[in-house]
Amino acid sequence: MIFILAIGIVLFLAYANGANDNFKGVATLFGSGTTDYRKALIWGTLTTAAGSLTALVLAQGLLVAFSGKGLVPDAVTAMKSFQLAVVFAAAVTVMLATKFGFPVSTTHALTGALVGAGLLASSSGVNLARLGSGFFAPLLISPMLAIVLALVVYPIVRWLRLRSPLPDNACLCAGTEALGFTPPNLPSGQSGSLAVARTVPSLAIGNKTFCRDRYPGEHFEVDSDAIRNGLHYLSAGVVSFARGVNDTPKIAAILLAGSAVSPVAAIGGVALFMALGGLFNARRVGETMAHRVTAMNAGQGCIANLVTGGLVIFASRLGLPVSTTHVACGSLFGIGAVTRQARWGTIAGILTAWVTTLPVAALLGAGAFLLLHGVLG
Repeated sequence: MIFILAIGIVLFLAYANGANDNFKGVATLFGSGTTDYRKALIWGTLTTAAGSLTALVLAQGLLVAFSGKGLVPDAVTAMKSFQLAVVFAAAVTVMLATKFGFPVSTTHALTGALVGAGLLASSSGVNLARLGSGFFAPLLISPMLAIVLALVVYPIVRWLRLRSPLPDNACLCAGTEALGFTPPNLPSGQSGSLAVARTVPSLAIGNKTFCRDRYPGEHFEVDSDAIRNGLHYLSAGVVSFARGVNDTPKIAAILLAGSAVSPVAAIGGVALFMALGGLFNARRVGETMAHRVTAMNAGQGCIANLVTGGLVIFASRLGLPVSTTHVACGSLFGIGAVTRQARWGTIAGILTAWVTTLPVAALLGAGAFLLLHGVLG
């Protein structure tokens, strides 16, 4: 019975995580008008699932970090009441934020729940040094680093684009052209000026009108909009993939602390319910991320995604529990600041939600532990 309850609560957290987080990676696709909500959501779900499965290989450090090891005594991390209280408190915190459309961090909620439950479960309290260096420092530094990178990278990319010799609507086209030449070794008595047409393949760069004038027949063309949109899709996929790598083991770690299931089963189940949460409950947070933080075009969204994906993948490889939410929002804050299109009222609301996530999760974690400890021991 306890085993089934544990599985249910962990999968509830996975569902809550997907509802709040799955759309964050692809929000720029929707916000910039590159694609619609449904297509963006499907792309985000698929790439997040791929990242979740990859977590088995890349994110073993996070499996250890979010088991609570080092934060509270090992005997506490093995207590079913502690494990279930942490997961339940984090899930309820994230679902409450999702209901109101606030993009909060599951990492933040888990940290708060670990602290709240740990203070009651452990006679020695919580390891404050480990809490500061292993949890709070990455959570605080990562969004600030994302803002700085967005502020630096986007102006550089824009400067390079404005000084590019390519036209605004550049088009790469390929086709065939007829060339005239004089064949060698002509028979005696024939003029050496005889020209013979020969068809050869060629490439050209210009705008669409130039390409169609140069290749009036059949030809292949790829314009800059298609290339930019393809890169934007790729960058959004990188963010969603990184989130799957970073978030899945954090949720699976609670089960693995008690050796209830294998890592493959834990991560597979978490990946499935994250996908379901995103498919059914991501709309409100998606609207906030896509349209209420800052106005953006496809190029700006692509830069924000590249900054987010790079930071999260790097942190996951090092086993640092950064928040994809904080990094993604930080990138958008930076883009909005440099373009002067940031909506500071929405940003203030998001920051308020971040500040309250820890105490809310901690209180819920403490209350859940008291209740579950009385029942389960």
